[in-house]
Amino acid sequence: MQIFRLKDIIKNKTKMKKIITLFCAIGMFFGAIAQTSIYDFTVKDQNGKDVKLSEFKGKYLLIVNTATQCGFTKQYAEMQHMYNKFMDEGFVILDFPCNQFGEQAPGSDAEIHNFCTQQFNITFPQFKKIDVNGENALPLFTWLKAQKGYEGADNSDIQWNFTKFVIDKNGKVVKRFEPTTDMYDVQEFIYRLMFN
Repeated sequence: MQIFRLKDIIKNKTKMKKIITLFCAIGMFFGAIAQTSIYDFTVKDQNGKDVKLSEFKGKYLLIVNTATQCGFTKQYAEMQHMYNKFMDEGFVILDFPCNQFGEQAPGSDAEIHNFCTQQFNITFPQFKKIDVNGENALPLFTWLKAQKGYEGADNSDIQWNFTKFVIDKNGKVVKRFEPTTDMYDVQEFIYRLMFN
């Protein structure tokens, strides 16, 4: 009888742990959604320093999760070209390396940054490596996904490296581009957003 009770207790503790984990994940999700503006978020740059996104008020933003060993990694060159073209008009790219998809962003934050600067000469802001899905997802990305889901699917999760969110100068998420979208189309959308 005591063995049966012990098994019950262990089973109930396991169930309770799963329930607590679920409630924590739900709390994080709704906590992120409760943010009313992108400017309410604070993120960490590649050196671990806090950066308030309110610093980018009035700017057009392209927020992207990246990887250094992905088939789409060459998009870094196209993003840098776009940044050079539009940065004087108030355009900023915010780069968030992520190792969740095929472990294609290995290495430390410093190693990732060195790779990107040496291979693609990037000059736009780069942040600490993060998760974009799951219980450890950066709250910013939980909020972004709630604003613009994956088109044609019930699940708004990020599907792969180089998913992009476009933010207008008022802080509104106006477009989500999946990694397979041609960078020319991304640039054209941003051009029309800024100049029309």
